[in-house]
Amino acid sequence: MTTIEVDGRSIQVPSDLSVKEALEVLGFSIAMHPSDKGLFMPCQVGGCWACALEIDGAHRPACTTQVQEGMRIKTAASKGTPRRMVAGFMGHMAGGVGTPWWLKSGLGFLEAVCFTSGCNLCCPQCQNWQYAYIDCGELLTPEEAAERMTETKRECGVERIAVSGGECTLNRPWLISFIKLLKEKNPIARIHVDTNGSILTEDYIDELVDAGMTDIGIDLKALRLSTFMEMTGLMDAGLAAKYLQTAWEAAKYLHDRHPQVFLGIGIPFNEDLISIAEVQEMAERIVEIDPWIQVSLLDYRPEFRRMDLLRPSHWEMLQIHYILRDCGLQSVICQTERGKIGPGGRLLG
Repeated sequence: MTTIEVDGRSIQVPSDLSVKEALEVLGFSIAMHPSDKGLFMPCQVGGCWACALEIDGAHRPACTTQVQEGMRIKTAASKGTPRRMVAGFMGHMAGGVGTPWWLKSGLGFLEAVCFTSGCNLCCPQCQNWQYAYIDCGELLTPEEAAERMTETKRECGVERIAVSGGECTLNRPWLISFIKLLKEKNPIARIHVDTNGSILTEDYIDELVDAGMTDIGIDLKALRLSTFMEMTGLMDAGLAAKYLQTAWEAAKYLHDRHPQVFLGIGIPFNEDLISIAEVQEMAERIVEIDPWIQVSLLDYRPEFRRMDLLRPSHWEMLQIHYILRDCGLQSVICQTERGKIGPGGRLLG
């Protein structure tokens, strides 16, 4: 056992716990969704730093900091300047779900992008697992990240900036401040947020738009809860249902309340993960919101812990591309092994 001090109270806890686990043992509630009460600790790998607490006079992530004898923890102290692990400042040639399809010529950089570490999902086939499940990169303040991103944009010669991950929305104070600073430093640039949408509540969306977000891509992983849980690796059905509902509601709210923001929606496909029938149902639900929303059909390929998957063929993806168009969607682009298929059924670039 190890003796620690939590909010001025001396307590003994098992010595092999993280600060987060120790707080749970002591009865603190840990929140994984903004609607839940408790300390918000969504990523569990020390990447997003949303769980940072004052520990021995410094701010450190509770989920990866191990308890030590005599450690002093303050759960209610100010978190100070928000920080986050950020990596991969670079030019991006492919764009993302929230990049307008007509820009995807395949020639040159489309955006300057950075990748934030940490994610609240556990997708076994994650395409960006290097950022999602490892605290990689550098621990940066919004000011430091904005300076780095502005320089990257200048070097790439573009006027589009993308923030991806991992899941970039987990540390809300950091992201809002980062976008505000990007807008100040790059007043004519388009600022694109790439997200799973799982914690994008209406007030959060409003704050992102006010900060300067102009484009957003939301990956809607599924329509049915069972599919969503398999796709994301989540074991808690209640939490998964909240995430799934929040993402779908975020897409509709953005369309209805912020029509000036370019909205793209991602739909995954691999028959080992989701059926063609469910993909079709997702398309039909999107048509009910607006048939002209850009929808990106993503071919999920072997990756991370699902190297057993077979990547869908170009012809399989083309078939589903036509199914989505037959549902009424007017702006479908499709990721395939041969490149991207545009709304007209031809390869882009």
